[in-house]
Amino acid sequence: MPDAAGSRRAGLTIPLFSCPSQASWGIGEIADLEPMTRWLAAAGVRVLQLLPMNEMASGQKSPYSAISAMAIDPIFITLRDVPDFQALGGEATVVDRERLAQVRRAQPIEHATIRCLKMRALRESFARFSEAEWCRDGARARELKTFLVEQAWWIEDYAIFRALHAREGERPWSEWPAPLQRREPVAIAAARRELAGEILFYQYLQWIAASQWSAARRRTHGVQLFGDLPFMVDGDSADVWARQDQFLLDVSLGAPPDAFSAEGQNWGMPVYRWDAIAIDDFRWLRERARRSADLYDGYRVDHLVGFYRTYGRPKDGARPFFTPADEPSQIALGEKVLSIFRQPGSEIIAEDLGTVPDFVRASLARLGVSGFRVFRWERNWNSERQPFRDPREYPPASVAASGTHDTEPLVAWWETAPPADREAVSGLPTIQQITNGRGLLDRPYVPEVRDALLEALFASGSNLVLMPIGDVFGWRDRINDPASVNDNNWTFRLPWPSDCLDEEPEAHERQGMLCAWAEKYGRN
Repeated sequence: MPDAAGSRRAGLTIPLFSCPSQASWGIGEIADLEPMTRWLAAAGVRVLQLLPMNEMASGQKSPYSAISAMAIDPIFITLRDVPDFQALGGEATVVDRERLAQVRRAQPIEHATIRCLKMRALRESFARFSEAEWCRDGARARELKTFLVEQAWWIEDYAIFRALHAREGERPWSEWPAPLQRREPVAIAAARRELAGEILFYQYLQWIAASQWSAARRRTHGVQLFGDLPFMVDGDSADVWARQDQFLLDVSLGAPPDAFSAEGQNWGMPVYRWDAIAIDDFRWLRERARRSADLYDGYRVDHLVGFYRTYGRPKDGARPFFTPADEPSQIALGEKVLSIFRQPGSEIIAEDLGTVPDFVRASLARLGVSGFRVFRWERNWNSERQPFRDPREYPPASVAASGTHDTEPLVAWWETAPPADREAVSGLPTIQQITNGRGLLDRPYVPEVRDALLEALFASGSNLVLMPIGDVFGWRDRINDPASVNDNNWTFRLPWPSDCLDEEPEAHERQGMLCAWAEKYGRN
C-alpha cells in the first residue's frame, strides 16, 4: 500500500474506548467500529485513526502501557457477538445487572469495573466452550486449533505469560520464582502442564477478539482503519519476559525536555539494547510490523524519534543518555527500522513531534514517510517573529493536524494564545481566503473561528489531514494530559452512543460540514 503521500484524504482520531454504542458495556467495543465508520463515511472521512488496542498492563488504562505488543485487549470484545455467551443466555445471565447499568451511564469510562464484569462473563463463556466444543472436538474447537497454529509465533509466549501472571497474583515477572523469571525449560514445561486450562483461556480470548476484528474490518464502509504502534511495551510484559537480553532493564525509557514537559518524561519502561536486537535481525520489530499489517490498513509509528535515538534514564541516577550515541549510527538505525515497518506493505505515518533533531525530519523526507504538521507548532522558528507556515505550504507527504491525543484541545490553545500569535494566524493567506479577508483577530472561539481553523487544514498541501474528534466539535475534553497521572486520562467518551450519532443535530451538522470540506478540497 502506498504511503500517505499517495492520495488526499481526511481522517479523525478517535480512541475505540471513546465510542460505545447503546449495547456496549460502558466502553467502545470492536463491533462499535461499524456505526462509527458509517458516520465517518457519510462525512467524507476516509481514515479512522485509533489509539493502540494492545492488552493493557494490570491496573492500567493507558493504551501505551501494554502487557503485550501483539494481543488485543479483551476489554474490547463485544460479548453479544460471543456465541458461548449467547448460548448461556446472554445478558440475562449477568449477575450484577445494576453495575452493568451503572458503567453504561458513567462519564468518564470506568475501566476497572468494566474489566471485572467482562472477564467474569468471558470466563463463564470459556467454561461453556470447553465443555460443549473443546472436549468434544467440535467445529469451533477445530477453528481455535487452526488459529493457534497460525498465530503460534506470538501467542504461545503470550498465553503462558498471562497464565503465570494470573497465578502469581498479577505480580511483575521480576518477582516470580527465579526459574520462571529465567524461563528455564524445565520450569516452563511444568507450568504448561499445570496451567493448560488457563493458557487455553487466554488463547480463546485472543481467538474471539481476532474473529470479531476480522468481521469488523469487513464492515467499515470504505473507511481505512489506522492503528498506532507504541514505541515500547511495559517492562512487565510478555515480550520483555521472553526477550530479556534485548532490553536494558536497569534503565528507564523517557523523553528529553520538550513542548510537553519542561522536565522531560520518564515512562518507566526498559530501553532497547539495539546491539542485541540487531544480532537477532530485529526479529521482534519485524513481528510487530507483521502483526500491525494484519490488523490495520496503516498505522502511526509512535515516538518515531526514539527509533533513531532512544533516550534512557539510568535507575541509579546516572546521567541520561541517547542510544545509539552518534548521529550516523542514529540515522542508520532509524532508516533500518522504518524499512522493517514498511516491509509488510502497510502505510505508515510518523509521530515526529517533541524534541526532534533536523536530521530525523530530513531522513523522513528522503524516505517519503509522512510526519506531522501540527498547526499551532508549524512555524518558521529560525525566522524573525517565528511566523506560522501557511497550511497550503505543507508538503504533500505530511499529516496536517489540529492536535493529537496528547495536546490540549484547539479551543484551549486559541483562548490562551498570545495576541501576536492570533494576529499572525489571522493574517495567513489561507485564513484570509476562507474568511473573505475578515480574519480571526480578537474573536473568541466561536464556531466561525473553529471552522476557519479546521478548514485551513483541509485546504493544506498535506495529503492526509488528521483531527482529534474533540477539535471537530470544539470540545474542551482531553484524551490525555502527558506527564501526569490523573483519573481523567484515557477515560473520554463521546457524549452520545456511536449508533445514535445520526440522530444528534450537532453530530449531523458536523457530518455535513466535514463532507463539504472533503468535497471542496478533493479529499473524498
